[in-house]
Formats: sequence, C-alpha cells, structure tokens
Amino acid sequence: MEKRVVITGLGICSPNGVSIPEFEESLRSGTSGITFHPQLKELNFSCQIGGKPEISETKLAEYFTPLQLRGLNSSGIVYGVISGTDAWKDAGLEISDGSSPDWDTGIIFGTGILGVDKFREAIHLIDEGKTRRLGSTSVIQTMASGISAYLGGILGCGNQVTTNSSACTTGTEALLMGYERIKAGKAQRMLVGSCSDHGPYVWGGFDAMRILPGNYNEYPEAASQPMSANASGFVPGSGAGALILEDLESALERGAKIYTEVLGGEVNSGGQRGEGSMTAANNEAVQRCIVGALKNSKVSASEIDLINGHLTATSKDSVEIKNWVQALSSNSVFPYINSLKGMTGHCLSASGSMECVASVLQIDKDFIFPNINCDEVHPEILDLISEERIPRKIIEEPINIIAKASFGFGDVNAVVIFKKYV
Repeated sequence: MEKRVVITGLGICSPNGVSIPEFEESLRSGTSGITFHPQLKELNFSCQIGGKPEISETKLAEYFTPLQLRGLNSSGIVYGVISGTDAWKDAGLEISDGSSPDWDTGIIFGTGILGVDKFREAIHLIDEGKTRRLGSTSVIQTMASGISAYLGGILGCGNQVTTNSSACTTGTEALLMGYERIKAGKAQRMLVGSCSDHGPYVWGGFDAMRILPGNYNEYPEAASQPMSANASGFVPGSGAGALILEDLESALERGAKIYTEVLGGEVNSGGQRGEGSMTAANNEAVQRCIVGALKNSKVSASEIDLINGHLTATSKDSVEIKNWVQALSSNSVFPYINSLKGMTGHCLSASGSMECVASVLQIDKDFIFPNINCDEVHPEILDLISEERIPRKIIEEPINIIAKASFGFGDVNAVVIFKKYV
C-alpha cells in the first residue's frame, strides 16, 4: 500500500533569514535580503548586488567542529549543513553518535555549482606546484555530492544518500524524489533540499548574459521585481532550504509536528523543442507538468488556493502566468500567486527548496506573503489575471492547497502540490 507523506521539519538559510522564525517574520513583513557587494563593483560587474545569507563565526561553530572548519571554503556546504541540521532538529530527531546508522532515513540534497571558491583556491595551488597544500577536504568540498556527504556523516543516515542537480528546478525535484521513495516504502524519512554557492564565480556567467539588473546598484532592496512592469532582470542569490519528509504512520507514532502533507507532483522536460531551449521553457511542457501534478495529486484546479511561482523578474514572468492560466483552464477564479524572489533574489539551485519552505510556512500559519516591488503589475499579466490575485500586502486567511513550481535551464520543470494536513 502506498504511504502518505508529510513534512515534519524545516530549515532555511536565506538572505532574509537564517532560521525559520527569522525567515517567517521576513515573509510576513516583506523584508528583502538583497544587498550591495563591493567586490562585484571592483570586478566591474554590471549588477553589483545579490542575496547572501549572513553567517557569523559564532553561528558556524554551532554546526561544525574546528576540524571540519579547517580549510572549509564552500558557502553552499555551509548553507546546506545549517539548513539541513536545523530541519532535522525541528523534526524532533536526535543526532546519534552511536556506531550504527539510521537505516530508515536518507538524504537527497541537490546543488548546481558547488565549491567554486575551493576550486579556485585549488587551481592556484596546483599551478604554483603546491599540490600538497591542497588539504584533505578539497575533493569532498568540490564534488557535487559533497553537501549530501557532509550531511550524511553529521546526521548518520543509512538509507539512500545522494545529490541531484537540475539547475533552478533542483530543490523541488529533490523533494519529489524523496516523496517517491517514502511513498514506495523504501524509507521512513528523507531529508530533502538544495543549496547554492554565492559570489562572483557563480554569478559572473549570468552578468555576462546581461539578464541581471544593472541599474539598481544604489537601491538593492528595490531591484528584484517579479511580475512588475518595471522588472529588468533577476538578482542573483544564494542559500539553502531543507525539509524532513516522513511517512504519516511514522510521524504519528512518534508524535511529530506535521506542517503539511505532500500530495504529489510532476517532473518533466520540454526537450528543448518548440519554444524550448537551453535557457527558455517549452510552454507545452510547462502546462503538461502543471496538469500532471494536479492529476497525480488527485486535486482539481479549482481547489488551489495559492501558486508559489518560479517568477524570476524577467520578461518570462508573463509567459509563466499564461501557462498557468491555460493549464488551470477549468478554474473560474485564478488562485493567488506570489514569488519569493522579490525578497531573496533568484537563489539558483537553492531556490526551489527555499520556496518550498516558504510555501509550507504559508499553509501551516495561514497567510500569503506579499509580492514586494510590484507596485505596477506588468500589463501583459493584467491581460491574463486580475490584479487582486497578486497580493502586495500580507493576506491572513486559511490556506489549504498550494502549487509550487520551479522551471530551470535545460528546459526542465517540476511542480509539487502541498495540502494542509487534517
């Protein structure tokens, strides 16, 4: 018999909050975590702003031993370990130091580009003939699965421990992969999430593509404008989000807090055919992904209260909403829709998991966070949906079902459906 899957733990490492209470408060108040980065100015970037979690040395010492911190130079691993460990503790799980791993719990924690600064450090040392100075952790900090390996060792997980990578879809895909494993009875719990490094060596390629805003360097908090008529490109960000998925029977047995239930979802690709390309989505594939997620979750379009969109603050925002309108054609009233990226920027491979955390909080606490920096909605969007469906102030009302979407480079898509647990 297929298992029901619920969420029992949350962790976040966001530009606008490095704990769940801090993050929730920022969501409610519409607080941006985007700041000016002098290093980007020194390197002649057009866009000199970005979203970066602030982690103090004291905070680091809470999650890493002095030995683990020695030579640690991967911001993605730092963000992932903090959010993953916090989600574990939030779920009421203990970190065992015994000799036997937890065979019933696994990890799927994704990333895009990991350990870029460590790579740069290693390249310099190798070019200078100083290979022996690389240190013993250079490999695990730069391998894609470094984040799941770090978390697996810290938490002692003995089920599947792996890393996925699907550009901006990574975090939402990781959640659905973990969901499927529990649903099939192959694990009781899965820690799922994703992380992204910060800095010029990650963000530089996007600046070169001229898809980042270069006219808000003096006004960083106003720069990210999803769905706005004035949107001029996405602001790069970084961080990590983490969630504990658990089969319902296990969660009830141990008396865990249940944030919400995962009903299902869909993952697909547009094959870079039709309108699809390496950087643009195939609209038919996006619509099929939305419809497939609803079908797999046994949910009708009219039951969706809120869409947490991908919505990056580019010209593609109106295209995304057109795809939602067409996919939900049976729905007489379009759901509310919001985007986290106005507050955090686009956190790349971390975005899906961070936005899943934000979605779950909205269901659990019955509120819809505002779309900041969207004073004037893009006219193409207003041709599709009414303005009141794009809240600019917090809405406090019961939220039963949220559809969360992520669309990534490579023409890949993921949609997950969350429902209040009753």
